[in-house]
Amino acid sequence: MKNSELKSLSVEELNARLAAEKESLQKLKFAHAVTPVENPMRIRHNRRVVARIQTELHSRELSK
Repeated sequence: MKNSELKSLSVEELNARLAAEKESLQKLKFAHAVTPVENPMRIRHNRRVVARIQTELHSRELSK
């Protein structure tokens, strides 16, 4: 997900997307702990997407 896509979403949509991405990241981490995941780079990608969403939410909060 690109930053330009995040800027076009509303705060409610960002919160929903954040919850979904966090859940996905948690599932990936658990799956990787049990047996190695096929593509471990997905964990890094999901972690960075979560960070991007949180950054966008924080910047909107500061701009109020």
